Amino acid sequence: MTWQNWAGNQQADPLVVRPRDVAEVVDAVKSAPGRVKAIGSGHSFTAIGVPEGTQLVMDRMAQPVEADPVSGLVTVQAGMPLHALNRWLEQHGLAMTNLGDIEVQTVSGALSTGTHGTGERYGGLATQIRGLELVLADGSVVTCSPTERPELFAAARISLGALGIVTSVTLQTVPLFALRADERPMPMPEVLDRFDELAAASDHFELYWFPHTQGALTKHNTRIPLAEATAPLSGFRSWLDDDFLSNTVFGWTQKLARVAPGAIRTVNRISTKALSPRVYTAPSYQVFTSERRVRFCEMEYAIPRETVVDVLRELDTAIERSGMRISFPVEVRVAAADDITLSTASGRESAYVAVHMDNKQPHEQYFRLVESVMDDVAGRPHWGKLHYQSAETLRGRYPRFDEFVALRDQLDPSGRFSNAYLDRVLGPVAS
Repeated sequence: MTWQNWAGNQQADPLVVRPRDVAEVVDAVKSAPGRVKAIGSGHSFTAIGVPEGTQLVMDRMAQPVEADPVSGLVTVQAGMPLHALNRWLEQHGLAMTNLGDIEVQTVSGALSTGTHGTGERYGGLATQIRGLELVLADGSVVTCSPTERPELFAAARISLGALGIVTSVTLQTVPLFALRADERPMPMPEVLDRFDELAAASDHFELYWFPHTQGALTKHNTRIPLAEATAPLSGFRSWLDDDFLSNTVFGWTQKLARVAPGAIRTVNRISTKALSPRVYTAPSYQVFTSERRVRFCEMEYAIPRETVVDVLRELDTAIERSGMRISFPVEVRVAAADDITLSTASGRESAYVAVHMDNKQPHEQYFRLVESVMDDVAGRPHWGKLHYQSAETLRGRYPRFDEFVALRDQLDPSGRFSNAYLDRVLGPVAS
């Protein structure tokens, strides 16, 4: 069958296997033809999940296994979508500590590619992992944790799918909590002058800047007890902002941008003037995540936190010099450092800068321009989002890069779980 990812920029015609349990995963790893790649929702923009032989679709391994409300430890199958996980956790009075801004990915897909949220005191989703079960290239089933095979655990939390097929994940959750969302427009020069202050003023800070304008939307999410979540958005305001404006109207503007690129500056200015403040409270996952129906391609770079203001100013200058017209806002987030081998925040406090382009528009010129700015500060690309790096350029940006590659070569000496993308970013398996 023909497969393509969410954005439609990656396609393949693999043999599809839909395992129902670990034993069937083992059988596929041992006997399925060609290289073997597991896939979740297909929300990566890179070719990280593109199969070259057999594709394991994990949608039949998508169930919860167990939850301990006292310790907060939960175990789920790898193919469980985040939206199902969030609602199942809510039933047990639990929540993820942090989330990204969408919830359509599977647990293993989101973790393996380094999905993150925002908040200078909080790490990416993989920092919440406490245990993993994997099927290795020789068909063996292994588990790892901070105390069991710790060297594997350090790397497998963000494995790029290169070390084995993840079949279940144990996560450390927290008691269910709410967020107070305070969203308001601000002039971009003021945001840049006060960036550190704004990022520190709330638990989870996020910024959207509209190119060709001096306008930005800031989002400040503060953690509060669930009992204090007494000011939800009205049904009409939620529909107006999050459905009609963010999806329907935004979709119209992208169609206009395709046929009349000269109108983009005007459209962006109108969009910034239409922004209005809003404050509301809701369970955390309802604030962290939102629906995205307008399809796009995306590039995102993690950069040293202290460079973000200079990078955004340079990016503004570069876009204006290029003469390009950019219709999507630029998204900016922050995150704490972590100790995961190939995490984009490994060993350094980070800021994330994400750029987007309508999936029906050519994106390479814009993305290469952005990447040139990120290269100047040793930026690390999100593994699931478009970039033009290779093992040669990435090795110097990750202190433990060779450690990961050596482990990959040991566990998968024939490149059973590799593909062209992994050969590019990690180098071919040393046979």
